[in-house]
Amino acid sequence: MNQPNESKGISHCSIFEFEQSWYELLTEDERSLINEHSVSIDFKKGETVCKRGAFASHIYFLEEGLVKVYLEEKNKNLILTLYTKNNLLGISSIFNENNKLPYSVATYTDSRVRMIDIQIFRQLLKQNPEFSYRIINLLNEDTSQFYGRFFSLTQKQLHGRLADILLCFSHRIFNSTSFELPLSRADLGDLTGMSTESVIRMMKEFKDDGLIEMKCKNIELLDLARLARISEFG
Repeated sequence: MNQPNESKGISHCSIFEFEQSWYELLTEDERSLINEHSVSIDFKKGETVCKRGAFASHIYFLEEGLVKVYLEEKNKNLILTLYTKNNLLGISSIFNENNKLPYSVATYTDSRVRMIDIQIFRQLLKQNPEFSYRIINLLNEDTSQFYGRFFSLTQKQLHGRLADILLCFSHRIFNSTSFELPLSRADLGDLTGMSTESVIRMMKEFKDDGLIEMKCKNIELLDLARLARISEFG
């Protein structure tokens, strides 16, 4: 298995990855409180975890799987980011004045999500300063991620956007230059702000240029350096 090298080309990666744990900052009593007021639910690939505009009654902790966070429109969705396991979702709704979910969440793979009572989560924020500080950092990471996404979508050309997401999958999910893409071409279009037809055309161009090799959903990145340059300069 080839290990990809980190590069400047993934600075606007669409996949959120934040490895610092929040659970370790809780006391034993606080962990027990979380466990008593939460439940783990298994979701199949393609299922909706929560819907934009719904009452925010829980914080979501992704224990396993891959999900998309997105805004729904009539004819097309805007994917804000993807989350891998061990990430918190819905923390933008912890403030009392913001009691509705600002986005929808759906699964790309079979996933397990722990739903934590939002009132318990708020209680812990008030009584545990270190925990609160970690959650503030997570919110800041979320905001930076979204800024990077919008820069990519509004300032980069089609080739740069596609290179972005391919490098993201290589670095942040599979840690390999060869992987099975878990998204359909339509999903890639939503993620990169392109039509499905444009995604198919761009993928063929990348293949013809010797940047990638494709067999059905199996993809191998052949030239990371060139992909990183395309991603960086868009």
